[in-house]
Amino acid sequence: MSIVHPSSTAAVQSRSGYRGRFAPTPSGPLHFGSLFGALVSYLDAKSQQGQWLLRIEDIDPPREQPGAADAILATLEAHGLYWDEQETYQSDNSERYLAHLDELEQQKLLFWCQCSRKDLAGVHPYPGTCRQHQNSRPNSAIRFLAQEGVDCFVDIFQGAQQANIQQQFGDVILRRRDGLFAYQLAVVCDDIASKISHVIRGIDLLDSVYWQRALYRAFGKGLPHYGHFAVIHNANSEQKLSKQNLAPAVDVQQASVNLQQALRLLAIDVDLDTPERMLQQAITQWQRASLANRQIITLAPEALLP
Repeated sequence: MSIVHPSSTAAVQSRSGYRGRFAPTPSGPLHFGSLFGALVSYLDAKSQQGQWLLRIEDIDPPREQPGAADAILATLEAHGLYWDEQETYQSDNSERYLAHLDELEQQKLLFWCQCSRKDLAGVHPYPGTCRQHQNSRPNSAIRFLAQEGVDCFVDIFQGAQQANIQQQFGDVILRRRDGLFAYQLAVVCDDIASKISHVIRGIDLLDSVYWQRALYRAFGKGLPHYGHFAVIHNANSEQKLSKQNLAPAVDVQQASVNLQQALRLLAIDVDLDTPERMLQQAITQWQRASLANRQIITLAPEALLP
């Protein structure tokens, strides 16, 4: 477990109402793309005198790498990205997820799906094959009934968005056949519990917002603000920087250089200094407009500092 780093503006933050978060999966160390994501969510929160929380999304043990969670915490600390309050772990929240599933079952918004991946290969969205299975069945996933209708919202970075969740995305899995809780359920339950007001994350998660907004409504909770920013692509491979694409871990010994590189992608120019001082300068320069209507940021080799 990590030491909580109280902010010097904690008293102001407690009154601002803004509560954001960074929620990495411990499937490996932070790479430059995930550091960039942490930085964007941090700057947006701190520029509004908000709180920035850290949640480790460790509900998928087969994907997790031993020691990755501790490495993530250490990397954030090395870059001066100190979080408010104690970090939380999704693996501690099974009872919360079960309670919310019970709530949805009482509303008859769940069904038990016995379709295999082979059954659904090449089929999108889910065609509703098992919708009539309203009672628990063995060896089944639990799905959330997508409602008909168009959902509209204004994304902080991408502007007006809309989708018909049933026609475009279908009924999402909330608990897998192996018993593990799915991302869509866990993230909403935890954001509600943490009173998250702003969800700032990569555009690769934009489609998830419609299921999550539907779950918020089913739970009778007010919706947070959403902002989906551009993800970083490698110029050489034209692939998103990700653990799956073997993006290298950031070097914590070069924390100030890493920050300067990331800040330049946000049109923020600060001198090399300690990470804490660089972030103090960056907070005053942060502008959401630097990411407006952008989906991809190409990380060309010449853009990096030597």
